[in-house]
Amino acid sequence: MAQSLERLTRQTGTMQSIRGIVRTMKTMAAINAAPYEQAARAIDIWRDNVLDGLHAFIRVNGPLVQSGGTDGTILVVMGSDHGLCGNYNEIVAIEAKAHLTPDTRILCVGAQMQDALRGEGMTPEVTLLPPANADGLNRLAGDLVTRLEAMRVDDTAIALVFTQRAEHGRQKAIWQSLLPLSPDLLAALAARPWVSRSLPSLSMSAPQLLAVLIRNLIYATVYRASAEALLTENAARLARMQQAEQSVDERLVDLQAETRSVRQREITTELLDVIVGFEALKDRNRKRRGSGGQGAP
Repeated sequence: MAQSLERLTRQTGTMQSIRGIVRTMKTMAAINAAPYEQAARAIDIWRDNVLDGLHAFIRVNGPLVQSGGTDGTILVVMGSDHGLCGNYNEIVAIEAKAHLTPDTRILCVGAQMQDALRGEGMTPEVTLLPPANADGLNRLAGDLVTRLEAMRVDDTAIALVFTQRAEHGRQKAIWQSLLPLSPDLLAALAARPWVSRSLPSLSMSAPQLLAVLIRNLIYATVYRASAEALLTENAARLARMQQAEQSVDERLVDLQAETRSVRQREITTELLDVIVGFEALKDRNRKRRGSGGQGAP
């Protein structure tokens, strides 16, 4: 019994240490998510400013007309290299495969995401490292925009696949088109009334200004998708750590109950040993007194 009690004590100490590690990781996941959420809100404001510029361009030059066909697709797939967030990369890889065509070129973010894509039969042309913190979002978005400009020809479509927060703390992989621009977006900008008292004035040539606006819109969308993906990753990690903490707590309750039971059995055994020894001593003394009485004159 002593060895069983010692083993249970060691297991309880180990589980308490694991609980401390899980709690620390849960706290870090919650803390790490906050800068990405702030970055997402900030880039949303900047994207609205870019859309205001595109609105002014359409106001001066009229509605944009886009070509009907596309010459292939570039698919940007955003994954995670940090781990401890469940089947995060696998979900994104399955969504990417659902939109795969024979002429699709894949640009991947994350080495583990690259492995997940290869597991689904897809091979990315380029693999980039995901940002380690919110400051790296600017680096990643700028690198992606530069590479997309080098890879794209006139009618090449560009799309993103990344994770997004869903209801009840869940996550889901989504597909989002970058180019060509959404017809609904362009129609909404064309139909939006101009509320300023002065008409817009453009200092750049129309082609140059349109190129700048579209580049900044792509940058803002990629930046926003990266921030949302990393925010969702930390939320998924937080959910996994909460589940792990609950499992550890349940195991600790079981170990403590088992330890109390073993300790009680040991105490009972020791008491029984004392009682048996006491009764044996009483019998011996009784026999000694009985034998002494028979031998007396």
